[in-house]
Amino acid sequence: MKTTILCTLALALCAAPAANASDGQSGKASWYGSDHVGKKTASGEIFTGKGRTAAHKDLPIGAVVRVLDTATGRSVVVRINDRGPYVDGRIIDLSEAAARALGMRERGIADVTLEVLALR
Repeated sequence: MKTTILCTLALALCAAPAANASDGQSGKASWYGSDHVGKKTASGEIFTGKGRTAAHKDLPIGAVVRVLDTATGRSVVVRINDRGPYVDGRIIDLSEAAARALGMRERGIADVTLEVLALR
């Protein structure tokens, strides 16, 4: 009985998701729009800017992330479907829809913190 419980506990610990280096990552977010509409993303999808999607350099395609604007307290949940940003000092590029939901479309750039909700 003890052996069964210990084995079950060991398997549960091994199956637990590993902490992600991007979880809790803070930095600058920007958004990308009309120049990319109609182009293929790293996931193979065609970018429209209308979905709540984002580009990140390291998170797996399909990861679901909460992006918190540290200045306003507003947040948006996005799905990673592309790679980037390719501008120094930025950690995530949001679609126009995600930037609107976050309230940073007009500002263009926002200080954010990322929380990984799911890895797919």
